[in-house]
Amino acid sequence: MGRFLLDAWIGFVGRGGAVTWLTRMELNTATLEVLRVADSYAWHQRLWECFPSSPEQARDFLSRLDDLDGVIRVWLLSEREPVCPEWCPRASFRKRPVAPGFLAHPHYAFDVRVNPTRALVQREADGSPRRRPNGKRASGKRVPLVDPEDLRAWLDRKGAQGGFAISNLKPLEIGPMAEVHFRRKGSSGYHGGVQFRGVLEVTDPGKFQESYRTGLGGAKAFGFGLILLAPIQE
Repeated sequence: MGRFLLDAWIGFVGRGGAVTWLTRMELNTATLEVLRVADSYAWHQRLWECFPSSPEQARDFLSRLDDLDGVIRVWLLSEREPVCPEWCPRASFRKRPVAPGFLAHPHYAFDVRVNPTRALVQREADGSPRRRPNGKRASGKRVPLVDPEDLRAWLDRKGAQGGFAISNLKPLEIGPMAEVHFRRKGSSGYHGGVQFRGVLEVTDPGKFQESYRTGLGGAKAFGFGLILLAPIQE
């Protein structure tokens, strides 16, 4: 994975006006001990410190954390230009504008960690689906997907909606579901995280650029959805 992430980072150098910012931070053990971040929601709160000028603004950034043998690599993709927070060594904070041309390639190697789920259908006593006043089905609790076929189907749906398709240039890698726990407002919970790696083909450039900017799936405030890309030269 390390080489791919390096290629993804180098790939953001280019010409043209910036459409968003990619930031990378690498935090060693000493820094992590000072931070005392215990879970994904605590990380989310800390990362807000990269945008001190607008603390009340709605979240407009994606994040991802990679544990690299005692070093945590943090990725941010943001609409606003971030600043180095006090807890991050300045030498470990790097940001680059994403050139528009970077998102104009037909094929990319990609790496994304997402929270794939499905909503349980609420049912009446007779077993029929419960309906809302507007006639639509009432959805219940969301549960994580774990079956590889269900996960592939989930990713294919996201691609169809988001302007890309999974290419056969390389076999798709689907990692095992990992529970990511958090505490928020006195309650605890978890998200099921799954990592996809492979090659994608852009089918609709406009939708693809929007997918890249906004991320895939849910739980984006908890470190899911950020797509790392490395263009594949034909």
